[in-house]
Amino acid sequence: MTSSLSPYTAFDGQFIDGVWRKGRSGKVRADENPYNGEVVAEIALADMQDLADAYAAAQRAQKIWSKALHNERSELFHRVLKIIDARKDEIIDWIVRETGSTLLKANIEWGSVRGGVLEAINLPSRVQGRIMPIDVPGKQSFVFREPLGVIGVISPWNFPFHLSHRSVAPALAMGNAVVLKPAEDTPITGGLLIAKIYEEAGLAPGLLNVVVGDTSDIGDGFTLNPIPKLISFTGSTRVGQRIAELAATGVRLKHVGLELGGNAPFVVLDDADLDQAVRAAVFARFLHGGQICMSTNRIIVDASLYDEFVERFVARVRGLKVGDPADPSTHIGPLTTAKQTAAAWRSIEMAREAGFTQRLGGEGEGQIVPPHVFVDVPNDSAFAQLEQFAPIAPIIKASDEAEALAFANAVDFGLSSAVFTQDTARGLRFARQVEAGMTHVNDISIQDSPYNMFGGEKNSGIGRFNGDWIIEELTTDHWITVQDTPREYPF
Repeated sequence: MTSSLSPYTAFDGQFIDGVWRKGRSGKVRADENPYNGEVVAEIALADMQDLADAYAAAQRAQKIWSKALHNERSELFHRVLKIIDARKDEIIDWIVRETGSTLLKANIEWGSVRGGVLEAINLPSRVQGRIMPIDVPGKQSFVFREPLGVIGVISPWNFPFHLSHRSVAPALAMGNAVVLKPAEDTPITGGLLIAKIYEEAGLAPGLLNVVVGDTSDIGDGFTLNPIPKLISFTGSTRVGQRIAELAATGVRLKHVGLELGGNAPFVVLDDADLDQAVRAAVFARFLHGGQICMSTNRIIVDASLYDEFVERFVARVRGLKVGDPADPSTHIGPLTTAKQTAAAWRSIEMAREAGFTQRLGGEGEGQIVPPHVFVDVPNDSAFAQLEQFAPIAPIIKASDEAEALAFANAVDFGLSSAVFTQDTARGLRFARQVEAGMTHVNDISIQDSPYNMFGGEKNSGIGRFNGDWIIEELTTDHWITVQDTPREYPF
């Protein structure tokens, strides 16, 4: 961060209609560093009236913003880009302190947001309408593409800065306003920090509102409020299904964009470059301690390579450093939440009780869970079918390519996936048969580019992010005709 900039402060409440204010619920939440328990902020939480104020402010502001010129919207993101560049160190420090991210992961997340800002600069000029043919004499037919209106965004705690911003930025670029509810465990990097950045960039009051509150107080109300036209949610499949139900049963039907759970297969075929596959699998499984929806969740290896793969994989994982996420040499820091830490240990115990061979493990401390590796895991076991949002690696043996493909698809999720082979044509054939929104040949399952489609199949969600796909999600078509000459009617 440049010395001329004062660090952001006062992360203690809500950002509503351009004003920083305390929430009215009477509750205060301590936001803690998951590595050392340090309280980084105490936040006065929102109630339903705060939420109603945020939506009302967004609705008022959006009517003006929707008429802004394209270059005016683009200029906003030019200013945002300068701010996140100038405040890079400050932003990364917040990601490390609040989420337990290693410096590597924090830098990746900062870079993802920066790429999203660059893409947002160009989005306003890519919104296009159409002049359509019509079979009525003297009539003109137009389809105008308009902003939806107010967008409600609910974001998770694992990549909070990026997974909030990837909805916020394109929504604003399209002429919408936003009400953002970040995860309760990461209110700063998931929301309040973004609000500070856009406030500094000169965004008009009401266009971005951040409400931080208990899900028990404002969770259902966030979706049921009649003002938002679309709810963009990233998180668990269970909660996503609840949001979809609420969006369909409220006073007004709403669009939903749901990016939900994953159980990414990482398939190693019999002709794979073994060294490269091992290196990729280790990184794809243990980046951010496995707390990524696209993380490699099941490692499926052809029987001919299985034993050697396991030996090399375990040896490489054994060399990973676990500990302080602020130490540049650390590979795996703490899990972000105490709830997730408890779930990780339950999953490890499930594998042990099932009798799966544990090749690597260790004792934890606080919210740190050391990497665990289990081998000869059946693909249909509850352990393999569970999304391991932790540094836990199940390795599965497949007899051949056909069984590997069957294993890859035999799961309720279909977000991301990967396959390794030295035959590119074979890899493409395999990839097109995987039931997932995204498949990567000879690379990791963790891929997110602001210029390319992002989304899943099956229980991994509905809708698409990024590029022209997010334009479709956050705008609507309006058919308008003009009868230039008087028309004759049958009666």
